Amino acid sequence: MNTPALRGSRILGFGHHQPERILTNDELSTMVDTNDEWITTRTGIKTRHIAGPDDSVTSMAIEAGRKALADAGVAPSEVGLVIVASTTHRDRAPYTAGRVAAALGMSNGPAPIDINTACSGFEYALALADQSVRTGAADIALVIGSETLSSIADWTDRSTCVLVGDGAGAAVIGVSDTAEIGPVSWGSVPHLEQAVRVSGDPERFSQEGRSIYRWAITEAEGHARAVVEAAGLTMDDIEVFAFHQANLRIIEPLVAALDGGSKYVVRDVVESGNTSAASVPLGLSKAWERGELPEGVPALLFGFGGGFAHAGQVVTTPVRR
Repeated sequence: MNTPALRGSRILGFGHHQPERILTNDELSTMVDTNDEWITTRTGIKTRHIAGPDDSVTSMAIEAGRKALADAGVAPSEVGLVIVASTTHRDRAPYTAGRVAAALGMSNGPAPIDINTACSGFEYALALADQSVRTGAADIALVIGSETLSSIADWTDRSTCVLVGDGAGAAVIGVSDTAEIGPVSWGSVPHLEQAVRVSGDPERFSQEGRSIYRWAITEAEGHARAVVEAAGLTMDDIEVFAFHQANLRIIEPLVAALDGGSKYVVRDVVESGNTSAASVPLGLSKAWERGELPEGVPALLFGFGGGFAHAGQVVTTPVRR
């Protein structure tokens, strides 16, 4: 078969979008039996953005994608692949990726893919985009994580409703002479399959918090190190840590276990809460927009959660145009 020689891929730009409404811990205390001290101590979360009537997985994905294309200097007509990761898609068809492509004027008809591996969704989507670009299936890919977790939250359950937030994050992937997106290291934890659930009618988010925390504290470090090893690097090479923004009580110990205290750490969970598949690109894009994210350095991405799936890769952060 006529298969093109493998080539590299890289991140060209970031974009994000969050709803205007911000829900504080103090406001939450009027809705459910909780308070700012309880939430902050157990999660690190202070605020979260909540979708309004005009906000959806699709609308936020469109806006995040639009900003990412502008940041990358890429025209919609150049995009050959659109992947949207989400666990809160409301429609099975038309699929979100197709709607994003149409809304952004991609008249060339890019390949559209929706995926759902919950909190690790962006890393799975990024791996698919990297492999597609490397094998020549696409020259430019738009990868988005978008979630409206507020729509599936049980607002009477203080153990879960205090966690959730809404938003979208996106990245544009293009061809590179060198591999700037490392091999994906991914997998699942079968005995934790039921630890994070979105089920019922109406659908509601629930989780076994202690089981997840125990896995994150005892097992996540090994998987994160496997990601770096797969890239042929050491922990000393990593300059940015971007983990799933589940809980600051998970992020901080994991960074410490990886000796990353002196490096740049994404802590967007404090102001955005847990946004599942959107959390890693959302945090990276906001740091990029603020000018905080270092340019052209190795960043460790690692997502884990519902399913129970996990995935990660080392990427080189973009260089500003």
